[in-house]
Amino acid sequence: MLELFLETLIDNLKLFPFLFAAYLLLEYLEHKASEKTLNIVCNTKKEGPLIGSLCGIIPQCGFSAAISNFYAARIVTLGTLIAVFLSTSDEMIPIMIAESMPFKNIAIIVCYKFLYAMICGIIIDFCFKKSSFKVDIGSLCKNENCPCEKEDSLIEAAFFHSFKIAVFIFFITFVFNLSIEFFPINGDFSKILQTPVISECLSALFGLIPNCSSSVIITQLYIDGTINLSSMLSGTLTGSGVGILILFRINRNLYENLKILALLYVCGVAGGILSNLFTFPI
Repeated sequence: MLELFLETLIDNLKLFPFLFAAYLLLEYLEHKASEKTLNIVCNTKKEGPLIGSLCGIIPQCGFSAAISNFYAARIVTLGTLIAVFLSTSDEMIPIMIAESMPFKNIAIIVCYKFLYAMICGIIIDFCFKKSSFKVDIGSLCKNENCPCEKEDSLIEAAFFHSFKIAVFIFFITFVFNLSIEFFPINGDFSKILQTPVISECLSALFGLIPNCSSSVIITQLYIDGTINLSSMLSGTLTGSGVGILILFRINRNLYENLKILALLYVCGVAGGILSNLFTFPI
């Protein structure tokens, strides 16, 4: 129990700088940035899926946490949000490196995730390009009742937001870690993950768990040969770390959050199944 507590605490401490940086930027944009600066930020939405996919492949979930805040403030598009979630690898790359997987194989998997995430993001933005999208940073502060009315309280307000979210994530993550510890995946379930289509659907569903443990388990099952490449891809495509958790905590539109969750799941399943059409030299 103590080991799980410390592990969860350490993971949260690693995430906190990303949360703080994200909120500090949001507070700056709200209080300090001119209308011209905001317009520049908003006009970069076309490149959002490309930039988001590149940032997402970095082996940590801090950027997915930050992008959830940016989306809630309507600074980035839905396509950028989904692109980051899909490309986020969380613990996949470190596990593969630790297991001495050939660099070529890791590069192929990461490149596939990047390209697929970028394409999905571009398509989603194209399909929803007529949707209204208005920057609304102030609503975040209003919803959280933060002390940001004063222009000289940027750091205090950013810390306030970050601390509240970090505490929320800590308790939720600790519960997930306990669940995985006491109800581990057994051999019978791993056999089900060998069934085509069903394996991608189940792996993608498991990847939605907002915790790095899901990416660790899915990657380890692939390395051990328990699941195939397409199942591993589906699970790691939907595995966005705590990004989804923060989205549900920050974005108050529950119906919109559920649609995003469903869209992420469909894209993850499709990405795994689609990979079967290619012959990867792995």
